[in-house]
Amino acid sequence: MLDFLGNFQYNVNFVVEFVVMTAELEAVISTLNKNIEKLKEQYNKVLEDNKDLSFELTKLKEELKSKEEENESLINKYESLKMAKTIAAASGDAHDAKIKINRLVREIDKCISLLDR
Repeated sequence: MLDFLGNFQYNVNFVVEFVVMTAELEAVISTLNKNIEKLKEQYNKVLEDNKDLSFELTKLKEELKSKEEENESLINKYESLKMAKTIAAASGDAHDAKIKINRLVREIDKCISLLDR
């Protein structure tokens, strides 16, 4: 009978320890699930931020391209004005004026080809 009671007590202690370990494991699993959910939320936020930043980058690249084209156009206009001023100042030399006019026409052709793109 003592063996039976001893085994019974051992089995009861084992069951109690098992229940306590199971409760602890459930608490750990619950905490782990909560952390996974937080991680998913953070991941989704990072994805959304990444999408927003990619859109902004594309927009800024387009704006930069536009400004570069505008800058190139202004440089061409400046060069044309500088050429016209030089031609006006040197109007006495017909040969030089003809060369400068030809250069100006080539610059205008370049501008037109840039605008056609």
